[in-house]
Amino acid sequence: MTFFVSPYFRTIIMAVMVLLSGCSSTPASDTNIADSRDPLEVVNRPFWTFTWDYADKYVAKPVSEFYTTYTPTFLRTGLYNMALNLNEPSSIINNLLQLKFTDAAKNTGRFLLNSTIGLLGFYDPASDFQWSSSQEEFGEVLGSYGVSDGPFLVIPALGPSSVREEVGDYVDGLYWPLAVIDFWPNIVRLGVIGLEKRASISDQEQLLKESTDPYEFIKNAYFQNMNYRLYDGNPPIVIDEEEEAEIEALLEEFGG
Repeated sequence: MTFFVSPYFRTIIMAVMVLLSGCSSTPASDTNIADSRDPLEVVNRPFWTFTWDYADKYVAKPVSEFYTTYTPTFLRTGLYNMALNLNEPSSIINNLLQLKFTDAAKNTGRFLLNSTIGLLGFYDPASDFQWSSSQEEFGEVLGSYGVSDGPFLVIPALGPSSVREEVGDYVDGLYWPLAVIDFWPNIVRLGVIGLEKRASISDQEQLLKESTDPYEFIKNAYFQNMNYRLYDGNPPIVIDEEEEAEIEALLEEFGG
C-alpha cells in the first residue's frame, strides 16, 4: 500500500496535516479524543479514504500487479536486493546506536560482500553465510530510547505512518549513500521497494475489506507492527489492568 515520495515532500505533507487539523478541530473543551494515539483522526480518515479507495485501487495495486506479473522473478529479486542493499549503511549506524553490535557487524559484512561479489547488491551471497538482513530504521532507535510513536498519520497516497517514523525516515535519508543518490535513481529505488511492499500485503487485503472499520483495522495493525519491529519480534506482553481485575473478581466469585 505504501508507495514512495521524497522525505522532504513528506515533511511538507505532515505540516499541512497539522495545519488542517488545527483549522478543523473544535475547541479543546468540546473535544473528546477516542484514541489518544490518533489526535489527527479528523484529517486522517479522509486521507485514508483517498489512499485506499482511490490511490491504491486505481494506481498502486494495478501497477504492482503488472510489475510482479510481467517482471522476470530473477530480475525482480535482483532489483529488490539492490534497493535494500543501499539501506545497509544506515542499518549499521542504527544498530550501533542501539548497541546491537552483532547485527551491525552482519550489516557491514552484507554490504561489503553484496556490493562487491554480489554486483552492487543484485545477488545476495551474504545469505550463504547466514548473515540475515536486520535492517534498522532511525525511528526504531528513537523507540529504543523511550520515544513514543507520536500521533498516528495517514500520508495521502502512501498509507499509515506516525510522527516518530517520519522523523526516522528523514534522518535515514541523510545517511550515506542515500544522501548522495541522484533524484531519478532514488525514485527507482523507492519505487521498487514500494511495489514489492504492496505486493507483499495482497494476501492480507481480504482481512481489511471484511473488517467493520478498515481505518481502525489498519491503525491497530500499524501500531502492532511497529511494536513488533521495535522489539525485534519479541514484544512484551501488555496486561490490561482493568481486564485482569475483572478476571480476578470472577475467580473470587466462583471460588467463594
